[in-house]
Amino acid sequence: MEESIRIRRYEQLPTAKDFDSLIELRNVPAVFVGCTKSWRAFSKWNPSKAGLDYLQELVGSSAVEAMMSESAPVFYGDLGSHERVPLPFSMFIDFCKQRMQSKHEESLGPSCPSPQTPDLSSYGIDGAYLSSECVPEHIYLAQVPIMNSDCEERVQLETLREDIQIPSFLEEKELSSINLWMNNAQARSSTHYDPHHNILCIVCGRKQVVLWPPSSSPSLYPRPIYGEASNHSSVALENPDYSIYPRAERSINFAQKVVLEAGDALFIPEGWFHQVDSDDLTIAINFWWKSNIMSSMLEHMDAYYLRRILRRLIDKEMDQLLLQLGIGKTRTCGYKQPNNGQADHGDDNHNQMFKELDLKEKRLQEGNTLLELEPAAAQVLHDLVSLVHNYVGANQDQQSLSASINDVEVREDDKYEKRVDDCLKDDPIAKILWDVEPRSLQHVFLAMAHNFPRTLEAFVMHALSPVGAEVLTRKFDEMDQQSLEEDRIRFYEVFYSAFDDQSAAMNSILKGKESFTQQALKVLTWETLKVLTGEVYLFLFVYTNHVISLLG
Repeated sequence: MEESIRIRRYEQLPTAKDFDSLIELRNVPAVFVGCTKSWRAFSKWNPSKAGLDYLQELVGSSAVEAMMSESAPVFYGDLGSHERVPLPFSMFIDFCKQRMQSKHEESLGPSCPSPQTPDLSSYGIDGAYLSSECVPEHIYLAQVPIMNSDCEERVQLETLREDIQIPSFLEEKELSSINLWMNNAQARSSTHYDPHHNILCIVCGRKQVVLWPPSSSPSLYPRPIYGEASNHSSVALENPDYSIYPRAERSINFAQKVVLEAGDALFIPEGWFHQVDSDDLTIAINFWWKSNIMSSMLEHMDAYYLRRILRRLIDKEMDQLLLQLGIGKTRTCGYKQPNNGQADHGDDNHNQMFKELDLKEKRLQEGNTLLELEPAAAQVLHDLVSLVHNYVGANQDQQSLSASINDVEVREDDKYEKRVDDCLKDDPIAKILWDVEPRSLQHVFLAMAHNFPRTLEAFVMHALSPVGAEVLTRKFDEMDQQSLEEDRIRFYEVFYSAFDDQSAAMNSILKGKESFTQQALKVLTWETLKVLTGEVYLFLFVYTNHVISLLG
């Protein structure tokens, strides 16, 4: 788990300024201890202190929507898994009282009489409400509006507003809604994310919340983006079927768990998946508001944002591909500070070492001798020359030596499974390039340019694969960072002097790098479409290529 996304716990409430800059801006959950203890609701609503009587008298028989489900105590978000039934709030409170009495009598032993189900006729209930035969054990008041800025007509429990307080660090926020969450028995809400920032405040009872960052979406299999409940996971994490959802096994690697006691509050940023378990008779209030990021995302900028995000995802995917191909883990060949078992003499030894290296590099640039190479670098030179010669020899009967990467036609209808692995899974040249320290590789190339120019040309124009081109350009970047401007210019002059057509050599490297980037984009687009749609269809590969062509 990355330290930057670990949930923090605050014993004191932050100021509005600190919340904005240190918490909300990080987009990482945070727990605020004792956030609701100053509320009137904290003392008045507690079921163990006649809080249910207080609520029943305060709200009365105002109609609310209760959630019921055959899957209870687990409540899923899609419409097909639950139903919302209107009933008087006072009736729900009676169900809660019944639950309290039942739990109390269970603690006294089996000789106590069972509690009686409330007489529904006393509420004046008609066919639109519950019948006495269908009263379930678990009833959940989920997201019952106390305030709603978009639709005041939906507000059902405005009378509760005076008993709660907007947390001081949210006072300058433009809230979208305030909602009540209350369950008569243990309940679990299925894994989902919200499109708004959220502060979940526990008035009484206890909740356990498991959270996953948005980056864990692939392991949680979100429902299709084109369907309802698209913000919910397809996986029943209490009993996951890994044969259908194999990536779900990795979800535990991203999960963080927090326990919220009465008085605590939890900041759940937009996009964070969360699963909430509530104890019996838990009451909570939540505040939703639109994030600054979403508020500032102007519609005419969508294409730009998409390209920026896609570029970052592609870079990450390329790193992952290199790791999957066994590249990017270790580096084995590099300069070590000479010591020879003697005492360290500080700056004098350092200065002498760098003078020797500079002199050695100068002689290499002048092409004086191969003997200036370190033994490990000389071995790299030998291995690269051998691999290039073997590659050229193996391909002489199949293609002309003048063929370059520009002549290779990229087949867009290749099967997805063969996207890059078949041609790159065994790439010894790319692995050698990655393992060599930049300065050592620079010396190897200088030696090749002076002593084996045709081999260097064949290396770049023919033997260098797309992944090799990607690794080579990364090495060039590292060389540039470690070299003075004069040395950098001199190196590239010597390097490209080995080619009859320097522009073709540069173009070959760039085309190879672009080919690798395109492969990463294919993988990324495929995986992203699976996350967005929630399903895998055969036509998606065709659509993937279409998206790639549109994105350029």
